[in-house]
Amino acid sequence: MSRIDDVFAELGFAVDPAWLDRALPHSSYAYENGRVPDNERLEFLGDAVLELVVTEHLYHTFSDAEGRLAKLRAAVVNSQVLADVARSLELGPELRLGKGEIATGGTNKNSLLANAMEAVIGAVFLSAGQVAAGRLIHHLLDGLIARAAASGAGLDWKTSLQELTAHRELGVPAYDISESGPDHNKHFVAVVRLGDWTSEPGEGSSKKQAEQGAAERAFHALDGELAADGSVRVA
Repeated sequence: MSRIDDVFAELGFAVDPAWLDRALPHSSYAYENGRVPDNERLEFLGDAVLELVVTEHLYHTFSDAEGRLAKLRAAVVNSQVLADVARSLELGPELRLGKGEIATGGTNKNSLLANAMEAVIGAVFLSAGQVAAGRLIHHLLDGLIARAAASGAGLDWKTSLQELTAHRELGVPAYDISESGPDHNKHFVAVVRLGDWTSEPGEGSSKKQAEQGAAERAFHALDGELAADGSVRVA
């Protein structure tokens, strides 16, 4: 947990290691190890704290109507963003997973990383308090919120990507979607195709969420990255 400990030190508070330890076991690990406590209760709490802090920040920062504020919140409070934040904190290798999840790459799954990130927020809330949890959330997400607000139509990444590709005459984005898992717990992966170019994947528990994630990644990859002949050039 060295990366996240560094963040806590930078923000000026400490978190009880026992609470952080509770944020890491997935239910699959708990089941295989005598039903030790998993991180689902902390995830439940962290999700509520995260939504409240982000919602309050949006309310005081932007004067937009409720509908646009809701879209802006959804642009940053989603599994793709939270998973990317968890990766930046190097949470993946710290997760405790069952053998099946390990075998299927669970340490890099968006859903597991996002849930763990919410559990960490819950652990910070219980150990260091509401102010500390808020400071952590602001530290991790305020920059993302500002960029999402500045992107305009980027609040709906599919619309934003379509406008970008139309303006630059790149063609119409196409989405390839795959799914896995049982009916009650589906997992979707989507990529954007533009000619021979394919985006980094987006993931989620619904087709819409996966497509939005793929569209966001494609938008950022393509924005400003065109070759002289107008073809796609990604650094």
